[in-house]
Amino acid sequence: MNLLLAEDDAILSDALSAQLRAVGFAVEHAPNGAVAEFLLLKQAFDVAVLDLGLPMVDGLTVLKRVRLAKPDLPVLVLTAADSLESRVAGLNAGADDYLTKPFDFPELEARLRALLRRARSSPATTAAQWGKLSFERDARRASIDGEPLDLSPREWMLLDLLLGQRDKVVTKEQIATAWGSDPSEAASPGSIEVYIHRLRRKLETSGLAIRTVRGLGYLLESND
Repeated sequence: MNLLLAEDDAILSDALSAQLRAVGFAVEHAPNGAVAEFLLLKQAFDVAVLDLGLPMVDGLTVLKRVRLAKPDLPVLVLTAADSLESRVAGLNAGADDYLTKPFDFPELEARLRALLRRARSSPATTAAQWGKLSFERDARRASIDGEPLDLSPREWMLLDLLLGQRDKVVTKEQIATAWGSDPSEAASPGSIEVYIHRLRRKLETSGLAIRTVRGLGYLLESND
């Protein structure tokens, strides 16, 4: 589950990032509105947590701009102002939910998971097709020419990450974070490389291949 956290308070963002990663989210942090807007428009995220009081570009402006390009992205806004006006402004700008600071992390996690469940149950959710590979993220199904792919949980998360960033190199640190493990373990022999090898073999007839970009990471590309 890829999450963007747009929060300019360094202490709060570090704490939230650690807590979110501990419960299974792959977190990308944006310290200001300009970075948040760029990342949200250029990368694929499952959900976003957006502070309204961001520097450079305020959260409401970011939300309005991103909503035009990604109307289905679940967004939870954070606000320090406990007023009806601020809540209404956030919801009218396109927020799906909101939390007023200060808040308890369990409530944030519960609200995020509720947003994700709602998004996954939406009738707009469809399967993606990549060559001969059919990938149904919400149903956790993948197949090649109609034949189901038997994937371990880590292989599934690896394929999900590679497909979600198919035009970019995925680093070992990103993979380790998605798995919820210590990024320092990514360089250990027989860890990520083993899963890359296994997934390569399972994708041999799909029309897709995982290319190793030496010194950087891995790239999913078409064989055509």
